[in-house]
Amino acid sequence: MDEITSDEVLALFREEIPGYLDGNWKEVPLELDSDLFDHPRDDLEDALQKYQQRYSISLDNLNWALYFPWENTPLFQRWFKLRREDVESTRLPLTVRMFAESAAAGRWLYD
Repeated sequence: MDEITSDEVLALFREEIPGYLDGNWKEVPLELDSDLFDHPRDDLEDALQKYQQRYSISLDNLNWALYFPWENTPLFQRWFKLRREDVESTRLPLTVRMFAESAAAGRWLYD
């Protein structure tokens, strides 16, 4: 396989995840260090599916709770015991750079 570049992986993610509009309604494109947390989950899922197919990187062992802790907290605790802000304060950023570095290495490097 040819050497995988960060720009190549970024282009793949940009195909599925649009940028966002800043306060002046100017489009800000997705970058390598953009946190994928704030982007629509269906766009992220599409990007991850393409990523896994193109680079043959398994994300089966990715610990999603590190990056999306509220969504991975048991429902009972979310309803009665925990505050979302407290749970989300433990969240780690999930960036395109992490996927680019993992693609170059041929395996998921984090967690």
